Amino acid sequence: MRTILKKIGKEAERLSPEEQLELVERLVRQLREKGLAKKEYLDWGELYGFGKGLWNGEDAQEYVNRLREDRE
Repeated sequence: MRTILKKIGKEAERLSPEEQLELVERLVRQLREKGLAKKEYLDWGELYGFGKGLWNGEDAQEYVNRLREDRE
């Protein structure tokens, strides 16, 4: 099992930040659907700086719009 996780981790490192974020969102959604992940209080302060460089000068709303289009 650890070997598989290491391989997945290395592959995930090759993804762009946007793709990594999409991967995390997909995994959390799958866990929630299975009832394994609960929505809990989120301390937004812990996320400070998480997306640094993610937009690379792109307007935040345009970025969100593009992500939504990619999902459809």
